[in-house]
Amino acid sequence: MCPCRDLLDMVASKWTALAIGALEDGPKRFGELKRRLDGVSQKMLTQTLRTLERDGLVTRTVYPTVPLRVEYELTALGRSVTEPLAALRSWAQRNYESVAEAREIFDNAEPLEPVTAR
Repeated sequence: MCPCRDLLDMVASKWTALAIGALEDGPKRFGELKRRLDGVSQKMLTQTLRTLERDGLVTRTVYPTVPLRVEYELTALGRSVTEPLAALRSWAQRNYESVAEAREIFDNAEPLEPVTAR
């Protein structure tokens, strides 16, 4: 097994890719990230940010104010993955209609008869 497989799985995760994209233009507070990542649960966003922090892609800064203010920001390593993720987002935007059409054709096709192996 490829030693980088777990890293590829993490970076390819939907919420990881979206969180990194949301942090591209600078530090964000948790609530701001949650609003930008429509549909993410608080638990999933917390897990995603902890994973990104553990892997060195995000820093978490706690400011000693009342109430506490916490910001998340991409590290240099985190910024280095924004370019390939941007390319993937661009591909998805360019090809969304083609993929949707292929899915519709597949979903509406007659089911194939099972083939028995000899």
